[in-house]
Amino acid sequence: MKHLLLLVFSGLTLLLVAPTSSQAQSRVITGQVTDIDNFSLPGVNIYIKGTTTGTITDIEGNYRLEVGGTNDVLVFSYIGYLTKEMPVTAAATIDVKLEEDARQLNEVIVTGYSYVKKRDIIGAIASVSAEDIKNLPVVSLDQALQGKAAGVQVTQSSGTPGGGITVRVRGNTSISASNRPLFIIDGVPVEDGALALRSFGGQNDNALSTLNPNDIESFQVLKDASAKAIYGSRAANGVVLITTKRGSKGAKTSVTFDVQRGVIDLTNKLDLLSSEELVTLQREAITNAGQNPDESGIIKGVTDAVNTDWIDQVTRQAIMEQYQMSISGGDEQTSFYSSFNYRGEEGVILNNQFLRFAGTLNIDHKVTDKLKFGNNLTISKTRNDRIKGDNFLDGVYSGAVKSLPYYFPFDEKGNIIGPGNSNYAGFPNFNPVGQAVLPRFQTNTLKVLVGVFSEYQFNEHFRARAKFSVDYNDVAEDQFEPSSTAIGGFLASVGGLGYGVNSTGTYVTYINTNTVTYNQTFGDHVINATAGTEFLQRTETSNFVQGRLFPSDDFTYITSAGIVDAGSSDKVNSGLNSYFAEARYDYKEKYFASVTTRYDGSSRFGTNNRFGLFPSVSAGYRITNEAFFPKNTIVDDLKVRGSYGFTGNERIGDFAFLGTFASTTYNGVTGTAPANLENPDLQWEVTREANVGIDLSLFSGRLQTSVDGYSNLTSKLLFSQPIPLTTGFGSIQGNIGEVSNLGVELSVNSINFDGDFRWSTNLNIAKNDNLVKSLADTLPLFRGYTANGAGNTNIVKPGYPLGTFWGLNFLGVDPATGDAIYEDINGDGQISPDDGKVIGTAQPDFVGGITNNLSYRGFDLSVFIQFSYGNELLNFSNSALLNSGEDINNNQVRKALDRWQKPGDITDVPRYELGNTQNNWHSNRFLEDGSFLRVKNISLGYNLPIRYVEKIKAQSIRIYGSATNVFTWTNYTGNDPEVSTLDGSTTAQGIDFFTLPQVKTMMLGINVKF
Repeated sequence: MKHLLLLVFSGLTLLLVAPTSSQAQSRVITGQVTDIDNFSLPGVNIYIKGTTTGTITDIEGNYRLEVGGTNDVLVFSYIGYLTKEMPVTAAATIDVKLEEDARQLNEVIVTGYSYVKKRDIIGAIASVSAEDIKNLPVVSLDQALQGKAAGVQVTQSSGTPGGGITVRVRGNTSISASNRPLFIIDGVPVEDGALALRSFGGQNDNALSTLNPNDIESFQVLKDASAKAIYGSRAANGVVLITTKRGSKGAKTSVTFDVQRGVIDLTNKLDLLSSEELVTLQREAITNAGQNPDESGIIKGVTDAVNTDWIDQVTRQAIMEQYQMSISGGDEQTSFYSSFNYRGEEGVILNNQFLRFAGTLNIDHKVTDKLKFGNNLTISKTRNDRIKGDNFLDGVYSGAVKSLPYYFPFDEKGNIIGPGNSNYAGFPNFNPVGQAVLPRFQTNTLKVLVGVFSEYQFNEHFRARAKFSVDYNDVAEDQFEPSSTAIGGFLASVGGLGYGVNSTGTYVTYINTNTVTYNQTFGDHVINATAGTEFLQRTETSNFVQGRLFPSDDFTYITSAGIVDAGSSDKVNSGLNSYFAEARYDYKEKYFASVTTRYDGSSRFGTNNRFGLFPSVSAGYRITNEAFFPKNTIVDDLKVRGSYGFTGNERIGDFAFLGTFASTTYNGVTGTAPANLENPDLQWEVTREANVGIDLSLFSGRLQTSVDGYSNLTSKLLFSQPIPLTTGFGSIQGNIGEVSNLGVELSVNSINFDGDFRWSTNLNIAKNDNLVKSLADTLPLFRGYTANGAGNTNIVKPGYPLGTFWGLNFLGVDPATGDAIYEDINGDGQISPDDGKVIGTAQPDFVGGITNNLSYRGFDLSVFIQFSYGNELLNFSNSALLNSGEDINNNQVRKALDRWQKPGDITDVPRYELGNTQNNWHSNRFLEDGSFLRVKNISLGYNLPIRYVEKIKAQSIRIYGSATNVFTWTNYTGNDPEVSTLDGSTTAQGIDFFTLPQVKTMMLGINVKF
């Protein structure tokens, strides 16, 4: 059966390796291909080197091939085996034995503080290699994981370069604490998320964008307790281990140059009304309100002769460029890797850009046979010229979408129109072009990530290692808005003239890790044990100052401000004291077991719960190593595994357990007052995790799949617990409630064809069911934006997932009156916030990605598709762009033309009536299906023939092109189904409120290696 399936699976290769021409003095060579144990190998690809002439072996491993003469060389290739070349001799028969590829069998990956062979893993770990991300022109490390690992959901919050990225591993575990995984680079836990003190919604900055993805060798995503409990109180949201590139022992020094340049455009543009269409709509809304549109100050004097496309005015075709030089090599004692990288990427919004200079130096040196040391060093400097984004009434993109088309950005002299001009509509219809190009929102970040380690091998069994590392981040923000902008001009009306802010933040983490490792083999028994200590200290300092009343727009720094009326200065220290141990047992590579524990002490928790224990156990069973399992079948490897353990989450504000005092002012007198109640019992959230999995390999490694099922329950949620107001406080930081995550994950890797033509497919798909099990009481918690008619947009409620939408149930439009009809939930005959209900969820039914890699001779093609199904999006932009006349000082989307206009009209868009708020109450009228299928990346490359490469003394030259966000299929009518206005929000995810959509990048590059 195995032989037949293999022949069907790979037989089509004959179409690609068929002879193209007859050969002089041709003759036939026959033979058999076996492994070193003399088992025949069917489906082995055989071709004449340098030609397309070839064949494959039959069921018994036999082949027959016509060759041209004794100058030919036969190439034998087979999955899981080393490729072998055999010169043609005078013999008519050439038998070949192929050896297993030991690198594949013994490939090791990082699993915390130790290493394990990939095939012997008994935890849930997803691996992503540098090869998987080499064609993705991403800015940040976390963005590179998008769609690449089962159970890892990565959402780019907006199309802003260097902007916010939301990462979730197996769902959301917390309501108020961080839900981001722990990112560790070369053993150093690093800052992630936003660093800047000014929040710009989905267009926040991202600490991980300061690092160069091209320096990454691999990602390992630890997903279950077996894999991540070694990180204890910080591991509940998953752990992402990142290993950077290093030199190879005894490798010849090589120099690589990589150049990329491309253009960037919006993926989508909203279809808004023209001046003529909008004026008609506005007149109708005024008339429906019983007023005379010819006398209304709203549109009096307005002409539709001007038709400005405001989105075109504030956007551009942007340019991205990247240049990198890397050098690596080594001898018997020393190996090294170094690189220098520059990336410049303009945003599609005017005046928005991201610049990064980064350098890396990794060295390993062997002093003696027993002692070695090394380092990792990364220094980067980034500059982020930001623009106000979503969440701002005066945001550039939001303003452009809302602005009225019958105004224009420039006067007759080409000057930007500002406040006070008759063509300046004021809030919210200010001049978005001026808001883009006139202010300065510049964030400069310096990052230094450095680690130094030494390792001593006492004997073949016992090894000790010590490492000291620092993650240093320094952020300086400079903001100035002149009087010709909305904020600067608005403040001028109350005594200001321009508005300036300067802030700084420094975030430094010091970490010392010491481990001892013991390895011993007793016959068929193998024991690996690791124990260690880790001490971490984090120091955060921040400063802020605000000024206004500048003498003119030529003076833009705080020192020139006439009034400096706000400021602050803070310093916070926190620490973690940890002890951990891990033991692994392996019997005949058939039975596996491991025990892991970590004992953490955190300064963030109360004196009664400062230390906690986080244990886990796991086991695995390789069935294919049993004597009863039939050999030479289609199944190469079958392993079942399971794990159970506990992890924690301590990522909240510092010293929330303390009873503190703060300065306050009462009746004009400054003093101190209680600010926070003491809670000595405060502790971390605890997640109980159970996982079962199956790893299966078929057809000599051609098809590999892993299936995991898990059940996680997070308890003792860190949350503000309500208390009686008679205490003087409304809440106290406590541990209340439970959240569960149940899910299943599937990963499939297949090699569909192998040989001169190669085609491989990687598929991952995951389903996660998130549920709030309990809170402090039965009262729900409202979150998100405050919306008319039904309170907030989101709710946290037992029995429902995080990210649940709340609102009125829209039943349609009354054909007789054109008014919106809502469900009267409580039956009191009135529609009010009391009639709100759960109307949907942002949680998808499943997410995933599929990558197809094809290569033929020197060409390679990669197609990456990302998908999400079953999630809903709140198109909150339509509360202003499809607002049924409540406020007609915004432009409208084209669907407004489907509005009710006369009795008998059947539509789902209520009539437009100036001042009618009820027709615009928050409801599921604004909720849409957010499912999408997106061709995320297509790349095509060509490796130049060696005869051309050698002429410039190079090893290889590759020319390639790449396109991102190529096509998207979705029913969502907004800008983009893959956005999040509230970057990183857990309780209010899935909201699109004038968020900049994803961008499309078309890039060409060349890679030259010497």
